[in-house]
Amino acid sequence: MNGPSADPTAANYAANVAHNYGAPPITLVKGQGTLVWDAAGKRYLDFASGIAVNAVGHAHPHWVKRVAEQAGKLVHVSNLYRNEPQGELAQALSLRCGPGRVIFCNSGAEANEGLLKLARLHGQRKSGTEGACIGVIVAEKAFHGRTFGGMSATPQEKIQKGFRPLLSGFTAVPLNDLAAWDKVIDARTTAAVLIESIQGEGGVNPATPEFLRGVEKLCRERNVLFMIDEIQCGIGRTGKFFAYEHAGVKPDAIAMAKGLGGGFPIGAIWMAPPHDDLFQAGSHGTTFGGGPLAATAGLAVLEILEAEQLVAKVAERSVAWHAALRELVTLRPDLVKEVRGAGYMVGVILHVDPLPVVASLREAGILTAPAGGVAVRLLPPLNASAEELAEAVAILRQVLGGWKAA
Repeated sequence: MNGPSADPTAANYAANVAHNYGAPPITLVKGQGTLVWDAAGKRYLDFASGIAVNAVGHAHPHWVKRVAEQAGKLVHVSNLYRNEPQGELAQALSLRCGPGRVIFCNSGAEANEGLLKLARLHGQRKSGTEGACIGVIVAEKAFHGRTFGGMSATPQEKIQKGFRPLLSGFTAVPLNDLAAWDKVIDARTTAAVLIESIQGEGGVNPATPEFLRGVEKLCRERNVLFMIDEIQCGIGRTGKFFAYEHAGVKPDAIAMAKGLGGGFPIGAIWMAPPHDDLFQAGSHGTTFGGGPLAATAGLAVLEILEAEQLVAKVAERSVAWHAALRELVTLRPDLVKEVRGAGYMVGVILHVDPLPVVASLREAGILTAPAGGVAVRLLPPLNASAEELAEAVAILRQVLGGWKAA
């Protein structure tokens, strides 16, 4: 592990960077494909992908070329003017989502804030009175961001503690318990539901297809917006472009970010008609959202997904990978409870605290992320090869197989 005395970047962090994150254990200096290297020259298999951001890996030649060319042409103009890449990316997303309109922003938290504002506008249209219909139903263990709206929609003590009072109107009920959602979705006071197709930070908890279809039906019957958070699980990560596609549902609005930019900050919300006219001039905005450079990064990601058929490859390659990962349960049933997820979004669910396991995996040469206090999260780039998936399994077997239970 690099310490402040050995690594000037660690010393800079210790002296100047706020403590809202734990002290990072290593300094990463270079990436190529699915690999990264630290300041000491150690190589790692990157199965964290910047928390599901580096969808096409590090330094993909096409992504680098497109972004560099745009940086030399036009970087920023604000939304006072049109720019070509934003229009092209909006069209490309609408082709994947369906007819509707897109608003661009800079992050997943901003995208979810946009959905929550959309819910307020829908509630006002529905009830005829501002403030009369503001209810938003969310799932227990959800994570929708750290802004005030996002925190209010995230029923986790570790996220909300210290920031109350939060926004009112949010009700949390268990994921996949359709009867519980039926009881709280009120035709008069509920404006929207907001659901992650697969909860990421909450522990890699997939919403079942039956549950999503059932909630969609309730929303249609009660004129409630069916809003889906695809920030972590979208953009091809599960073997479909959006994870909700596995259930065959059709959202009224979608939040996306992370993998959309391939490492460049970008977020977006897509809205289906008739809800896509709820935002009018002056009702929402952002200085940087949909700028030429960010939109070009998004276009480059979509071009790579298409040219290399990465979504189909994720669906194909993940079958054998999941089977190999499930063998960890047989290898160490005292340590590994189950393996769950879809495509290249997998949680190895443990009977122990995942943080020490994540640290040991890092020492063994693979970067992963903890989730929900129960999971080691595996989020490889979508172009990770079958050989790299097998290498990841081998490291997991080595670390977990030799783990000494406390």
